Amino acid sequence: MNQSAKHYSPLQLAMIGGAIATTAAVSVFGPAWTRCVRAALQDSPKTLIDQVWQLVNREYVDGTFNQQDWQATRQSLLSKDYSSKQEAYIAIREALQKLGDPYTRFMDPKQYEALTNQTSGEVSGIGIRMELNEKTQRLTVVEAIDNSPALKAGIKAGDEILAIDGKPTVKLKVDDASKLIRGQAGTPITLRLERSGQGAFDLKLTRATIEVPTVSYNLKQEGNRRVGYIRLREFSGHAADQMRRAIRDLNGKKVDAFVLDLRGNPGGLLQASIEIARMWMDNGAIVRTVDRQGSSEQTKANHTSLTKLPLAILVDGNSASASEILTGALKDNKRAVVIGSQTFGKALVQSVHELSDGSGLAVTIAHYYTPLGTDINHKGIAPDIKIDLTEAQERQLASNPNLIGTPSDPQYAGAIAALSSNSFAQSSVIQNIPPVSASTESLKY
Repeated sequence: MNQSAKHYSPLQLAMIGGAIATTAAVSVFGPAWTRCVRAALQDSPKTLIDQVWQLVNREYVDGTFNQQDWQATRQSLLSKDYSSKQEAYIAIREALQKLGDPYTRFMDPKQYEALTNQTSGEVSGIGIRMELNEKTQRLTVVEAIDNSPALKAGIKAGDEILAIDGKPTVKLKVDDASKLIRGQAGTPITLRLERSGQGAFDLKLTRATIEVPTVSYNLKQEGNRRVGYIRLREFSGHAADQMRRAIRDLNGKKVDAFVLDLRGNPGGLLQASIEIARMWMDNGAIVRTVDRQGSSEQTKANHTSLTKLPLAILVDGNSASASEILTGALKDNKRAVVIGSQTFGKALVQSVHELSDGSGLAVTIAHYYTPLGTDINHKGIAPDIKIDLTEAQERQLASNPNLIGTPSDPQYAGAIAALSSNSFAQSSVIQNIPPVSASTESLKY
């Protein structure tokens, strides 16, 4: 996850606040280990503390624990008395801070639930995106998600939500409204809506488990070229399936080239990045991971690519983690030209565990390297064609998101220029793409 000191790009959506925080392999802390916990610690906050300590002791990528005496840390933690789990949570977080790794972190049950929902790519609710309309100050539907109860019930963009199960939404924040709308699949909910030209009415729905769209795409006609534009917001559990559908659909529409937009994508599941890389490349290494014992594992393409058409990738300073694995694989194998700003620079992999009380722990378990052996940690990936947005350009895209992925978007315009170049058009393998200047007329607003 991006450090708090780093500002978020306007290309990121509001849901970035709950976005996937790691390139992760998700696991559940099983019963085998809990049998090893001393009986005297059962039903005590110390049980949780020792679970966390044991996981870090077993898995953490740095065997020196940032030059900390990890055994002494355990003794110190277990020598104290804790009157509540909240006190234990504080002690755990203070101990983990000593590792100097922001990605190894403890999550309380609510935070862990939010992360698992994000990584699964599913939510239980009615399937709407909503916002607080700046002009009317009313909670307003932005979109009803495909195959959702909301879409099936006829909810439309622009509908104003006046009440949720009888609770007025006046002065209600979007996050608070979301909590009221979410709930167990199969349970009922009633919305009071107001639609232009129709007035207020009540609508009864039944909550369901909904696959959250993380891939959006469309066909763009850029001059005489048919370009498939795909935007990937995060690497969730459904990201690979959604990407596969997007590529196949665009292939069926006879596109000449692709633009893959990873700007503002903070990462997600390691396996999702590998699966998606294999959709774009037939041969070559994708990523190499190294654990604390120095054991190295390399993942490769497996001759399952869906297209060999020219590809341009858009990145920025908030393209991180799994986004960088995918970008590094396609760049090092000369499968794509990378356009935009330097990426974030996160080359660490986490394992995520559920703990005994429903809280969670993310532990950094490995360091990863691009196919050419580059360590991008704290450095990022340099684009082949560097186009940094000015503050004015960022403001314009933020105020009008419809401009993203259009010729009024300088980085997208740079991708189209690269795709139109002669050397690019002649081959799906990127060779010596001529530089594109962000100051050229085609890239101005």
